[in-house]
Amino acid sequence: MFLSGRQTEILDIAKAEGRVQVEELALRFSVTPQTIRKDLNDLCDGRVLSRVHGGAIFPGGTENVKYEARRSIAAPEKQAIGRAAAGLIPNNSSLFINIGTTTEAVGEALLGHHELMVITNNINVANKLRIFPSIEVVIAGGVVRGSDGGIVGEAAVDFIKQFKVDYAVIGASAIDGDGALLDFDFREVKVAQAIIANARHVILVADSTKFERTAPVRIGHLSQVHTFVTDECRVESVRTTAAEHDVRLVETSRRQI
Repeated sequence: MFLSGRQTEILDIAKAEGRVQVEELALRFSVTPQTIRKDLNDLCDGRVLSRVHGGAIFPGGTENVKYEARRSIAAPEKQAIGRAAAGLIPNNSSLFINIGTTTEAVGEALLGHHELMVITNNINVANKLRIFPSIEVVIAGGVVRGSDGGIVGEAAVDFIKQFKVDYAVIGASAIDGDGALLDFDFREVKVAQAIIANARHVILVADSTKFERTAPVRIGHLSQVHTFVTDECRVESVRTTAAEHDVRLVETSRRQI
């Protein structure tokens, strides 16, 4: 497809930051929001961006957004999800926390808990929790992925299999309409699958932008989790799947009954 100079720059911004917003781009380029919306529609029609509420995201289905850029995507929603998920975990518990910016938000929200054993393959989570004497941190061995501090590979899988914990907090890079949980790195997926298999209660945490993305590797299915914490689930097929499999759906943007 032919891209104008502005559209090329918008695409570069989306690649670098993972997400672009209509209002911010309108200010940046000194044009109307309607002009930016047309640019985004053209880019999405060309399948180089994916449209989301208020803007667009990059990439397609084979490459993940840079980790630091992912932190800024739906950051307030992730913090609310983190608090809600942490509220489901009592003191004196053992739990897994895997890789992801939303799972990190759960880790931060757990700082007020006591007598926790946290087993993680996420260096960022381990580093934040290690200074709190009321939380014992156990970190998996394996290959450290430089892009995000995640520990992946067969050694990490074997390590996880040594435990049977009360709770697991897992994330996903994308959630398909049929309830499939998807990710980009098959090595990370194997660790996530081991975490699911060795926890008594599995908590999936993912913000609503994950419904708008795709990824090529299957982690599992929504039916394998017990609680799904998100900001809002607007995909009816996912809501139906959750109800059919007795998955508790917690939406932080809505008042829970």
